[in-house]
Amino acid sequence: MAGLTLRRLAAGLVTLLAVSVIVFFATSVLPGNAAYAILGRSATPASVHTLEHTLHLNQGVLASYWSWLNSFVSGNPGHSLVNGQPVASFVSQRFVNSAVLVLLAGFIGTGIGVALGVFAAVRRDGFFDHASAIAALAITALPEFVVAVLLTFLLATNLSHLLPGISVLPPGTKPWDQPRLLVLPVLTLVIVVVPYLFRMTRAGMIEALESDYVMMARLKGLSQRRVIFLHALPNVLAPSIQVIGLIFLYLAGGIVVVETVFNYPGVGQGLVSAVSDRDVPVIQFLVIALAAFYVLVNISTDLLVLAVTPRRRLPR
Repeated sequence: MAGLTLRRLAAGLVTLLAVSVIVFFATSVLPGNAAYAILGRSATPASVHTLEHTLHLNQGVLASYWSWLNSFVSGNPGHSLVNGQPVASFVSQRFVNSAVLVLLAGFIGTGIGVALGVFAAVRRDGFFDHASAIAALAITALPEFVVAVLLTFLLATNLSHLLPGISVLPPGTKPWDQPRLLVLPVLTLVIVVVPYLFRMTRAGMIEALESDYVMMARLKGLSQRRVIFLHALPNVLAPSIQVIGLIFLYLAGGIVVVETVFNYPGVGQGLVSAVSDRDVPVIQFLVIALAAFYVLVNISTDLLVLAVTPRRRLPR
């Protein structure tokens, strides 16, 4: 596992380096003058010169990238062009807000998806199995914003007013201080991700329940509960963990839509606002941070799969 970790970390660093090159060139080395493209036609020569110095555009291309990369690695990703605050402090609370959203949706969705998948597999070809399969297929076809709008229609506006329709956190407020504001965004993400884990768990459990080792366990007279939780379910963990990892990666992208719909002050909404305002330092920082999250989740998923699959740890 140590060798795999080192190899994956090295590959992750190479990936982040490639992402940094793409992000820098996509946001800074634009056709014409990048400073004019950011500031617009009303820019004065003094403001253009200041922005060129801030974004290291007054140097050659490679020198500009190297200066920017050194500043980024040293913990100084720059200042926001909109409000002048340091980028790291400006987006730190947004990271906390989005982390709460992703973790809640990920863990709740994982629990529900695994439980429904096991239940459907145990009652294969029954009414619940067919109904849940149809519902999962229908939900899979719905984009996040459609689910968000439907939930808002049902729970916040037309049919009832049980929950707030938007999730604007007052300045200085933590997400856990206003739990009602989290319900609709989290519920939207849970509904979107549960079908994927449900279908994977159901398929894996059906295959496990038809295996020889489960048949042997039943012939020994073990109870149905012991057969399911001690023999069948552990063998479904490896593929399920891979799907859970993909779900967390999906959530990292899905929050962009959900946070925008509910006006939730997280990374997704911050990225959309930064693109609209042409706030290049914020865009660069958020994109690389999301790429780092993708790399870490992939590495963690591979290590967990290896940990729950003993035969893969043995030398061949």
